[in-house]
Amino acid sequence: MAERRAGAILLLAACLLLSWSGRLVPVAEAVWLTIPSSGTKCVSEEIQSNVVVLADYYIVDDEHAHLHTATISSRVTSPYGNNLHHNENVTHGQFAFTTSEAGNYLACFWIGGEHQEGAGLTIGLDWKIGIAAKDWESVAKKEKIQGVELELLKLEGAVQAIRDNLIYLKNREAEMREVSEKTNARVAWFSMMSLGICIVVSVLQLLHLKRFFERKKLI
Repeated sequence: MAERRAGAILLLAACLLLSWSGRLVPVAEAVWLTIPSSGTKCVSEEIQSNVVVLADYYIVDDEHAHLHTATISSRVTSPYGNNLHHNENVTHGQFAFTTSEAGNYLACFWIGGEHQEGAGLTIGLDWKIGIAAKDWESVAKKEKIQGVELELLKLEGAVQAIRDNLIYLKNREAEMREVSEKTNARVAWFSMMSLGICIVVSVLQLLHLKRFFERKKLI
């Protein structure tokens, strides 16, 4: 009885932490995007390095005839512009990669193939990051665990993800503070230099006027 109660408490704690970790760690996102008939629709996500990303995208059929002949093209780029995924003229697709750079990852979609002119197109995008992208069923089979042990393993993964994200945010805050301090120092030097130039120019103007008036015997 005590073991069951302890297991239930651990499960409850795991569920609470996993739900709370979603606020600190972006783990999954499912959105619908409306793509214009001409142009590109992009979504971005800020992700730290060494994080697994999985995504599925597909045309949402809203029972309009033109959707059956429409296709979409997609491109995913890293913060430094590296091409991670490129697919053209499909009705559905997916991409998967492990991030090697920290920053904003950009996924862009546009309409390809035959499509009714002037009509937009709606697609669904299921974007999974980090622990949400992990195949827990395979892990459970490989480690031969289930129940409370599996939930504890998920809990450990969530804790590690939260820790990594907090370290990432801390490093970003330190970088931003350093940039802010450098900017403030440069602005201060620029202000002092501008003030010095104004004073020098004013003195030179006074000397010039004094010589001018003396030459004209006005003073």
